Amino acid sequence: MDPFPTMPLDQWRDTKETLHRFTQVVGKIRLAASPRRNHWWNAPFHLTGRGITTRPMRPADGGPLFTIDFDFVGHQLVVTTLDGRAESFPLVGRSVASFHDSTLAALAALGIRVDIDVPRPFDLPDTGRPFAEDTEHAAYDPAWANRYWQVLSQVASVLEEFAAGFSGKVSPVHHFWHTFDIAHTRFSERHVDQPPQIDPVTREAYSREVISFGFWFGDDNFAEPAFYSYTAPEPAGLAGEPLRPTAADWVARGDSHLAVLGYDAARAEPDPRAAVLAFYESAYQAGASRAGWDIASLACPGGITDPHLPFEQV
Repeated sequence: MDPFPTMPLDQWRDTKETLHRFTQVVGKIRLAASPRRNHWWNAPFHLTGRGITTRPMRPADGGPLFTIDFDFVGHQLVVTTLDGRAESFPLVGRSVASFHDSTLAALAALGIRVDIDVPRPFDLPDTGRPFAEDTEHAAYDPAWANRYWQVLSQVASVLEEFAAGFSGKVSPVHHFWHTFDIAHTRFSERHVDQPPQIDPVTREAYSREVISFGFWFGDDNFAEPAFYSYTAPEPAGLAGEPLRPTAADWVARGDSHLAVLGYDAARAEPDPRAAVLAFYESAYQAGASRAGWDIASLACPGGITDPHLPFEQV
């Protein structure tokens, strides 16, 4: 299997737009049925052997522990309770409105009640339209949905390997349903005072200094899939730092910059996986050195913090 199969946005845009809203429905259930975690770590999805999962949740009224899984092999949504009961329905041929109603019906059939606080899309063009009224987005191509999961899985594997080299506070490798990207973030202990007008999602996400690494599938603002990294707050001179491989570049984003390596550019490298790892490492070195992080003390070669334990003994 190609580790990074082709993923041109124009060939699966309709499926992506529908699937993005499907994941937002389930993501908002996840928000309502999970304890709040720092930097919103309770919200994202994690990868499974067949798709993505919410991980176990419990409704506020003390109902049964449950998970919601997208199965991109069998192309179903599966709701499972701790006692083994399950409800499922197919993803193919379903509008966002139908998906929303079917998801709530599956929960109700298992005795689960979850109230979605804001039952409409977050930060999408149709943010004013309730999920229950969206009959426009109804495209689901199983081949592209399966490839989306394959790419997520391959990128997650690279990010997990990259994550092993840092001993400080880090996020899991997780898939955000609001931005439809997969990411891993390294933190310093420096507090960041956000301006009072900043929205609460951003305030919590960036309450500490971070260097983040990830991948997105493209959208109307950036039409190609790409690997990315950014440092926030952005230190002076960051965009002048070198990146690897040579195809990577700094891209202006308002008053800040993203380090970007196009997906197709990575695929064209002799060793795409090594190229992505080199890209993430060069972006980290750029941000950490400019921000004054203690790079040497935060290093974790081979995923080991004990300096007296040779890697071979693990």
